[in-house]
This record gives sequence, structure tokens and C-alpha cells, in this order.
Amino acid sequence: MNHSGPPAGRRSIYFGVFGLMLGMFLAMLDGLIVGTALPTIVGDLGGLNHLSWVVTAYLLAAAATTPIWGKLGDLYGRKGTFMAAILLFLAGSTLAGLSQDMGQLIAFRAVQGLGAGGLMVGALAIIGVLVPPRESGRLQSMIGAMLPVAFVGGPLVGGFLTDQLSWRWTFYVNVPIGAVALLIIGMGIRLRTERITARIDYAGALLLTAAILALTLLAGWGGSSYAWSSPQILTLGTAGVLALAGFVYVERRAVEPVIPPRLFRNRNFTLAQVLSFLVGAVMLSVTNYLPQYMQFVRGASPTASGMLLLPLMFGMLAAQLTTGHLVSRNGRYRVYPILGGAVTVTGALALLLLDVDTATAVASALTLVAGLGMGLLMQSTMLITMNSADARDMGAASGTVTLVRTIGGSLGIALLGALYAGRMEASLAGGLGAETAHRMAAGGGDLTPALLRDMLPSVREAYRTAVTSGLHGILLGAAVLSVIAFAASWLLREIPLRTGALVGAGLEEDGP
Repeated sequence: MNHSGPPAGRRSIYFGVFGLMLGMFLAMLDGLIVGTALPTIVGDLGGLNHLSWVVTAYLLAAAATTPIWGKLGDLYGRKGTFMAAILLFLAGSTLAGLSQDMGQLIAFRAVQGLGAGGLMVGALAIIGVLVPPRESGRLQSMIGAMLPVAFVGGPLVGGFLTDQLSWRWTFYVNVPIGAVALLIIGMGIRLRTERITARIDYAGALLLTAAILALTLLAGWGGSSYAWSSPQILTLGTAGVLALAGFVYVERRAVEPVIPPRLFRNRNFTLAQVLSFLVGAVMLSVTNYLPQYMQFVRGASPTASGMLLLPLMFGMLAAQLTTGHLVSRNGRYRVYPILGGAVTVTGALALLLLDVDTATAVASALTLVAGLGMGLLMQSTMLITMNSADARDMGAASGTVTLVRTIGGSLGIALLGALYAGRMEASLAGGLGAETAHRMAAGGGDLTPALLRDMLPSVREAYRTAVTSGLHGILLGAAVLSVIAFAASWLLREIPLRTGALVGAGLEEDGP
């Protein structure tokens, strides 16, 4: 690749990268749009006890397929696999919008997740071979054109579509965006691909999927649906441990492992994955349960609840853009995950101030600090990961960091979601009695924010108190995870970022 090519060639690179950003935008947009619609979706199709699985099914499928997409890209061509992932994601989005009951929605969310597993990893792997980490901050101008639309527009669009049309349009909206992304990528990205004849490590992928599923079910069911000492939980724990042990054994012997063990010989790479896991758990849990508080406790509409989360989204965006710019200028990054851990702890503790009577403006403003901390952690861990991998493992590295963050989100939302439901039911039992509490927590009345406003004042107040109690459980768990991230970030070493592009992968010299 000629790095001193003409301006037209450089423009063509960024045109293609814009298409990659749109693909990443699909993954970001989905969670942000659906998050504000979840209270209405769950009230319409099922109940509170299904809330976490609408998110978890998507995350599990994405986690299971992320390393496979990354390895497929390394072996058979990153552009083709990325476009295939977009097509599968769009198919799942359409089916999810057509769902008639909660079972169908969860199943089609899983289909959506199968495609989503390749969106972030595909885009990051292609960008990783086109642009060296030291110069990646220059792409922030393009990311800066996309992230505000996702972070700011996502919750607003999700709330607007839910209010004015239907929650189903929170899924349908992905289709036109995905079509544009496919068109731009097809025209604007040309990669020199050396296809390798090798077998995909399906055994490793299957064992990893089994381990993730077992541990997620254990986190979601333990102490709520089943006692921790019950045969069901003990069986899940044993299955999870055995699957993980089998996965490590297979990966050490596979010719093309889905997650090459050699990556973890790099200390910074390993620590970056730990931080990605923790920030994934905190981010998914907080962003999916704060709308419950805003809508049920503060009485906000889906549209308004999206607007009330703007400080969190702006904080995350500002931290990511600033970190990318500063790292691009001086190549130093160790301070940012340390600062991110400290700020995230502070943000989680600050949100514990939320109460039934907290002013809506104050509740919204308190989310800013947590957003700043999560943004610092997310951007710095991605840069560290990509700097720690060789050219041959770029797809596997980007797949691993996305996978680990997704697993963190899946386990976090299952474990903390179970804590949320348990605390909420206990609070309802104290105010309304055990039978009524169980019925409301299980969604027997298909309770939505709109229906809650028509209930008796005593019931409404008890439910608002219960939702606040549940959210406090989420935030306490997030604070603990953030403390662990802060401690782990001090172990990182300052290793200079690469200043040259990776050899053997780039745009064709004749351009798109």
C-alpha cells in the first residue's frame, strides 16, 4: 500500500471507512433505541421477568459468534464476512419487529445477535489493517459524525418511534441504515485478501458458547429462580467450568483457534480484556435499567426518557473523542483507563442518590459522570488491544475484545438484573403483600408506564419505590465492578503505540 498516495486515494479510504462506521452504527443504535422502548415492549408482550432475556438473548448470540466472525474474516476475507454479518443482522431486525409474543421476540433477538457478532469485529478488523493505532485518533472526526447520532439520537428516536408509531419500528429502522452501509462498503472498500485454507475451530466455538450460556443462566437464576445450592444451579456451575476447561484445552491444540492463546501472552492485552469485560457489564446494566427508573418513577414518556439519558450519552461520547485525540497526539494511554475506572466508580455512587422524590433534572444530570468514566475505559481498552496484536491476529484481537465486552454485558445484565427483580419484589411485598408483589413482578398484569399512571396512588407509590430499590441494586453492583476495573488498570504498562500501518493488508493500489 502506498501511504503517500494522492489525495483522491486518501478520500476513497475515508469514504469506505464511513461505510464501516455505518455498520458499527447499527450495533450501537440497536441497544440505544431498544433500551428506551423496553418498558413498553415487555409490558405489551410479557412481563418484567422477561426483561433481561430480551437483552440477554441478543448478547449471548453476539458473544457466541463474535470470535467466529473474526476468524472467518482473517481466513476468507474481512469485507465479505462483514457484509454477510450486516445481512443477517437486518434479517433478525425485521423478524424481531414482526414478533407476536415474548418467545418469538427473544428468539429473533438471538438471530439479530448472530449478525451483530460480526458488526463491531468486522469494522474494527478492517480499520485495524488500514490505519495504524498511532494515527487512529484522526478517524475520530468521522466517528464524531456517527456517535452523536447514535448516542443522542438513539434514545430519542427509540422513544419517538415507540410513542408515535410502535415499538416494532425500533427494529425496522435498522433496515434502511444497513442497506446504505452495504452499498458504501461494496463500492468503497477494496482489500488485498490472501485466503487461507484452514478449518474453523467449531469445537472451540461450541464449548465457548456452552460456557457463556451456562454461566449466564447461573447468574440470572441463582438466588432468584433457584437457590444457590439447588441441583439446577450446581449443574449449571459444573457445566460452565467444564466447558471453559474444555475450551482452553481445545484452543491450545487447534490449528486456527477462535481466540489464539498467544494473544494472552501480552500482559497489556490480557488486562485490556479484563477491563473490557467489566466496562461491558457496567454499561449494559446501567443503560438498560435507567429507562425503567425514568419512565416508572419519574413518569417520563419513552421519548422523554431518551432525552433524560443525554448527559450519560454526551459524557461517553466526549470521553471517547477526547481520549482518541489525545492518544493520537502523544501516543500515551495508560492514564486514561486509570482515570476511567476512578470516574466510573464516582458515577455509580453518585447515581445512588436517585430516589422516588429526586427532581427529574437532577436525575438526568447525575448520569453524566458515569458516562464519562465508561467512555474513557471503552476507548482506551480498544486502543490497547489493537496495539497488542500482530497483523495475522487483527481479526481475532478485535473479535476478542468485542466478545469479552459482550460476555461482560451478558453476565452483568443477568446477574444484576436478577438482583433488580429480587429487590423489587421484596420491596413490593413489604408494601402490597407477597401475592400481589409476585404477580406484579412476574408481569401478571402486563404493567406498562401508561397503565401505572391509572392505578391507585398507594399501588403507584409502592411500585415506584420498588423500581428505585431495584435500580440501587444495579448501581451497587456497578460500583463494585468499577472498583475492580480501577485496581486492574494500575497494572497496565506504557508501551509505545505503532506508528506504521500493518504490512500486507490495505486498499488495492488502484483504489475502489
